[in-house]
Amino acid sequence: MSGDAGIAIGGVEGRLQRLRDAAETKPVATAEAAWAWIAELAKRSKRDAASADAECNELFRLGVPPTTLDGPTDGLLVMTTTNPALDAAVRAVAGLWMPWQGKRFHNEDASGENRMARNSTVVSKLLWPLYSMRDAAEGKLAFDFKTYVEAGKDDPDRQVLVIDYADIESNPRLLIRSIRDELVEIVDSVFLGKILYHSGSGKYNKIGYFALRTQG
Repeated sequence: MSGDAGIAIGGVEGRLQRLRDAAETKPVATAEAAWAWIAELAKRSKRDAASADAECNELFRLGVPPTTLDGPTDGLLVMTTTNPALDAAVRAVAGLWMPWQGKRFHNEDASGENRMARNSTVVSKLLWPLYSMRDAAEGKLAFDFKTYVEAGKDDPDRQVLVIDYADIESNPRLLIRSIRDELVEIVDSVFLGKILYHSGSGKYNKIGYFALRTQG
């Protein structure tokens, strides 16, 4: 509700508010519904990228920076936003093989790493021959990051959780250290992120969206 109590909010904001209201009594069902919404946007991006991008952006701007995120999360690459040809190529490859599984956060020391499939080391060695992933119980861990809250680069009027790879010396300089992820919480346990690429001189270009949800 906004303004007069009897006037319902429509569109993305209204749908999200209804989910947040429902979360008070049905948190698990609400998280599933929010995740299904994001998965729906990922599917729509294949036939209507502009519409999916606009809705993802609106949804992101309604989120808040998570401050207690801790432990492993499962991930979804929602869509890329580069150019039609490259986006189509990414969709084709991701449909056959997706090495990225999510992220793991360490709230106490504001850090984390990416969860990768065990067979991702083959491609990793081709791109970054000197970089080594670490073994984990369910695959590999790679591309460490620091986290902190500040104004977004793509949304300077919004606070976001920054996932920063740039200052981790062990990360490959090729691509990885130029990535800045920005994350917001949509509903409890479900998060939407933007993938930004630092092209130099303080300029960041949005190249995609991803989503995370806590395990368990």
